[in-house]
Amino acid sequence: MFGFRSPSRPTDASSALPGRAHEILPAGVTHDVFGTDLRDVPAGADVAYFALGCFWGAEKLFWSTPGVVNTAVGYQGGFTPHPTYEEVCSGMTGHAETVKVVFDPTQVSYADLVRVFLENHDPTQGMRQGNDVGSQYRSALFTTNAEQRATAEALIAEYQPALTAAGYGPITTEVEDAPPFFYAEAYHQQYLAKNPGGYCPIHATGVSCPVGVLRQDQYPSQTSVLPPE
Repeated sequence: MFGFRSPSRPTDASSALPGRAHEILPAGVTHDVFGTDLRDVPAGADVAYFALGCFWGAEKLFWSTPGVVNTAVGYQGGFTPHPTYEEVCSGMTGHAETVKVVFDPTQVSYADLVRVFLENHDPTQGMRQGNDVGSQYRSALFTTNAEQRATAEALIAEYQPALTAAGYGPITTEVEDAPPFFYAEAYHQQYLAKNPGGYCPIHATGVSCPVGVLRQDQYPSQTSVLPPE
């Protein structure tokens, strides 16, 4: 986001930066949009994790999605505990810039959120999004249970033919069981609420994800499926 260029991520913990034992984000930080504790997960809510490039714009995308009740940005999918932003941008932690999304499953399903994810970045670019180059900008879905993983994998498979028809290559989105999520520094949280004119590139392909044609019985854990376009 500030012109950092990182190499490929380290292959294991032995080649990653050591990090630290304490959290970077202080306790009690309030969400700039929702006014709640940034770490709050209300009773009945579910959690999902999405990495789709620069987390500033990605977080705004999700806090603006109906049914989402809390968001935070952080680092996930690497080896370094509690990394700083500068460490992540060095490429030596292995983390992706990630948005933690807390949502009300009676208002929006995980399948709905995966559609938002797929349609609002280019999931075929590997270790980059546009001019943002580095392993921290890779596309990833970090799933919290078997149902999320099955849904994510199925929707990616459904989306690939539409992208291929539009001239895009193979989807490079990683689907992994959610590793530890390390909260980013306070100034990154709800960055575009603090800085409305801040950096917010759009990398959407313009290709619709065909979630609406999926049968509810394929995803019994989901509460809703979007209707066809």
